[in-house]
Amino acid sequence: MRTVEFNLREQTLRSPRVYVLQLRQDDPKKCTAAKLVRLRLASPLYRMRQVPSRSLVLNPFSPDVLLNRDKAEALRYGLVAVDCSWENVQATFTNRLPGRSRRLPTLLASNPVNYAKPHKLSSLEALAGSLHIMGFREEARRLLSIFKWGETFLTLNAEPLEAYASASDEKGLIEAESQFFSADT
Repeated sequence: MRTVEFNLREQTLRSPRVYVLQLRQDDPKKCTAAKLVRLRLASPLYRMRQVPSRSLVLNPFSPDVLLNRDKAEALRYGLVAVDCSWENVQATFTNRLPGRSRRLPTLLASNPVNYAKPHKLSSLEALAGSLHIMGFREEARRLLSIFKWGETFLTLNAEPLEAYASASDEKGLIEAESQFFSADT
């Protein structure tokens, strides 16, 4: 029994704490973030002031792109997805968010609502993509496993995710992104 406890504790130390700022703008039955919280795969936050001040916050409008070297910061302070409706995304992210904002490079959605659309990721897909880029592949797979379409996210984005995870700096990541997606996507 002690070995199991140690292994769980060790695993927790090797993967970042995942948070979801729940703005409750979507149908809770279809909301990927709500399911992550229900299954205790993410910790819920209900107000912006609850966002850990040094955490990495996924923000599609951030000038700073998420890189594999952000891994140490994610391990130390956590990773936050802001769960809001796509209709309110502009208004939500124009507010000053606590934490260190990072945007994901272009990835294709696999969720049924926005299938194969670039940048239209669910909170689950954004978290899984981030974890994969930073080298937490098993954790990304574990999150995606809660939906039958989850594995499709990794299949659709296999080559870009590998290229993004291999990029050593922002310039290299942007070059990799341009290999897979045109500038107007």
